[in-house]
Amino acid sequence: MSDAALLSIAVDRNAPQPLFQQVYEEIRQRILAGHLQPRAQLPPTRQFAQELGLSRSTVTAAYEQLICEGYAAGQRGSGIYVTELPEDSLQTATAAPRRPAPSVRHGADRPRPFAAGIPDMRLFPYEKWAQAVARTARATPRHLILSDDVFGDGELRSAICNHLSEWRGFAATPEQIVITAGAAGAIDMVFRSLARPGNRVALEDPGYAPLRSMVPSLGLTPIWMPADRAGGANPDALRTDGNAPHLICLTPSHQFPCGGAMPLARRLDFLETARQAGSYIIEDDFDSEFRYSGRPIPAMAGLDEAGRVLYVGSFSKVFSAHVRLGYLVVPEPLVPRFRQTAERFGVGASIMPQRPLADFLKTGEFHRHIRRMRRLYADRRKHFFDLVDRHLSRYVRYTDHQAGMTVLLSFLEKWDDNEIACNAAARGLALQPASAFYARQPSPPGLLAGFTAFDVEEMTAAVQTLADVFRDYRRADTDALN
Repeated sequence: MSDAALLSIAVDRNAPQPLFQQVYEEIRQRILAGHLQPRAQLPPTRQFAQELGLSRSTVTAAYEQLICEGYAAGQRGSGIYVTELPEDSLQTATAAPRRPAPSVRHGADRPRPFAAGIPDMRLFPYEKWAQAVARTARATPRHLILSDDVFGDGELRSAICNHLSEWRGFAATPEQIVITAGAAGAIDMVFRSLARPGNRVALEDPGYAPLRSMVPSLGLTPIWMPADRAGGANPDALRTDGNAPHLICLTPSHQFPCGGAMPLARRLDFLETARQAGSYIIEDDFDSEFRYSGRPIPAMAGLDEAGRVLYVGSFSKVFSAHVRLGYLVVPEPLVPRFRQTAERFGVGASIMPQRPLADFLKTGEFHRHIRRMRRLYADRRKHFFDLVDRHLSRYVRYTDHQAGMTVLLSFLEKWDDNEIACNAAARGLALQPASAFYARQPSPPGLLAGFTAFDVEEMTAAVQTLADVFRDYRRADTDALN
């Protein structure tokens, strides 16, 4: 039965969906329709890959996704077999075959190549998300409209505590969690709760550009911590004039935009500096889920014994850019102050997705999705570096930090990165000039490129276009000198 059911499987190499996703969907449909019976053995990966004309790794990835989602199970030394599914799953599949997610074209609904820090929404688990929303609508529909607490949905806050314990290695209680409108909303809430006009705020240089406008707009005074090759900002910059900042903003897991993780010794140094000075650290832990090699360094919040770290996380980057939710972990003694801020200003977070997201976390779908995306993004990252080495090595260099969703391409020549970014935009590319992230220290020219939202074919065409941009710029630069 399984051999016959699998004979009609075909893949479309021109489709926007990755090949492994197509194989996964084809097998999944046959399982749900009952054409592949429980305990039916799937073909060996090598044999099936040869039949489909694909690489073995593609079929292996499809099988891994089936296993992750419970449609199949591996038996040591025997093979991979279809699992027993609930009867209502098969009836639903037979009565209403699943429609594939609509393909997304480049344009207003698709990011331009190299747009930074954006997940590939073509691979978002739309059906699983719809099921989570439906379960909430059936069980507790009021939670799609109303929140039970000014800090956000209690179930989501509890699920985030479990997530932080399992993924980032530190404990928090639901009472310490505030659901916010993304990471920017969390940081704004810290400023409103803990800072007063005239307070000094230490910012990384280079660093997150919106902070440079947010800080003075609230009447705060920025001071700059130059980032270095040893792992981002250095606490020595805070000891020069003896006037410690009130707040210290850091991206220790993956320094933005340069990349790289802050070493443990430097994290401990920052914590001791904050403890002695009575400062608070804002730990922006964005995209820490995407580490492709080695063990992640513990979050600073997990090392904090003095209650000086406010931990900021976001679902916008790793899960969906359209689910505008983030969260803030507040040290216990500060919870009453933040509750006053939330009651006065609100938190700006949408209520509707909070309880379904709690369901998504509790059922493990969120973590399965992140694991799948981490494998896929690791592959895309490798392809991106291969393309840069092949087509752009005459113009740029980079450092592979084995983490994150973006790469900083530093120019080999002293070119104007703003002008090159504009030239690239005119050809349909979205690259940010490195100089836009610097405040004080000299800015080595370069471009910030994202690779997560684009498949290999899209990246190949985009890198070749960027090579044309560089070639034309060099020619024009040479002509101007002559």
